[in-house]
Amino acid sequence: MTVNLQAPNPAHILAVPGVRLGIAEAGVRKVGRKDLTVILLDEGSAVAGVFTQNRYCAAPVQVCREHLQQVTSAVDTQIRAMVINTGNANAGTGAKGLTDARATADALAALLKVKAQQVLPFSTGVIMENLPVDRIVAGLPAALADAQAAHWAKAAEGIMTTDTVPKAFSQQVVLSGQTVTITGISKGAGMIRPNMATMLGFLATDANIDPALLPALATDLANSSFNRITIDGDTSTNDSFMVMATRKAAHAVITDWQSADGQALRAALLSVAQQLAHAIVRDGEGATKFITIRVEGGKTSDECRLAAYAIAHSPLVKTAFFASDPNLGRILAAVGYAGIHDLDQDLIGLHLDDVCVVKNGGRNPDYQEADGQRVMKQSEITIRVHLGRGTAVDTVWTCDLSHDYVSINADYRS
Repeated sequence: MTVNLQAPNPAHILAVPGVRLGIAEAGVRKVGRKDLTVILLDEGSAVAGVFTQNRYCAAPVQVCREHLQQVTSAVDTQIRAMVINTGNANAGTGAKGLTDARATADALAALLKVKAQQVLPFSTGVIMENLPVDRIVAGLPAALADAQAAHWAKAAEGIMTTDTVPKAFSQQVVLSGQTVTITGISKGAGMIRPNMATMLGFLATDANIDPALLPALATDLANSSFNRITIDGDTSTNDSFMVMATRKAAHAVITDWQSADGQALRAALLSVAQQLAHAIVRDGEGATKFITIRVEGGKTSDECRLAAYAIAHSPLVKTAFFASDPNLGRILAAVGYAGIHDLDQDLIGLHLDDVCVVKNGGRNPDYQEADGQRVMKQSEITIRVHLGRGTAVDTVWTCDLSHDYVSINADYRS
């Protein structure tokens, strides 16, 4: 079940000049499913990434960080390929996990005749099981043989785990008269909590961006998209969000995000990143509702996020929304324990969509429970909280918590 989310139409997912993708069945965990994906980048491409902040991070995350650092320090060396397996996270696997992640990168590098540090490995799936490197290495030739520029939709399917639909979006923007393409894919449905989520995201463009701008861009995009979503409050061991610029477009190189082209490109990149992030929430395990939580009137954005996440992570709030039960005192309670120590409860306001529920910290005299229930029965809902403390605003996206979430996670390894 998804919330207003459909599988992408491959005809609408645009090829990015300088990127090819190949998919194969390697039998990583199950026979007969696409579970191995390679992404190949033309020479001259620039790559940057953002990874999980879970200190117990997976082996491929550690190797990706190492390789990106090595490439950044080297002269005339760029990331040329990525290899992604599903079914096995290669996390909690100790020194062997690192050896296996490096062996996967080494194998693809040998086939491509590039350096090992020019390959980034990614894994997603079950934690604390050894990676079947032999099956992955054996599947690489088939994945390479399958590599085509038009295979973004296939790759979106190839990186899925408990996702029910693949996630892929494209957009084009004109920069100085030149059409630039942006395409991205992501996966994730459970163990979703920002910094990052239990997700993989890959966003590519042929825009000619100064490589020095890419690391800050990746962080900026993540903070406004993937780091604003949560399903269950669990931070994964494997989260990775990669931004790739092949620099094939004929416009002048972008060296400043404040330029007209820079602003237009950043807006388009953020649009695709947010669509990918929202799709993860819409496909949240067992989700029936997509919920936007907007907290206004804070002294700082940080305290707005504290309140928003307290609401988004509350099992009581999430189960009430699943049941369409307007037991909305649960939202106020979550704001109260969010950690805003000098909060004045008499200034708090609360809206569900257009329905004013709370004024000046108490129930709005005009509020009718039937109005709250009407909103809660919708598949898309906005919770708007006003703290009455300042002008800061921040937004988080989440979903409800249903019976199916428990069932999916109870049966995850079956």
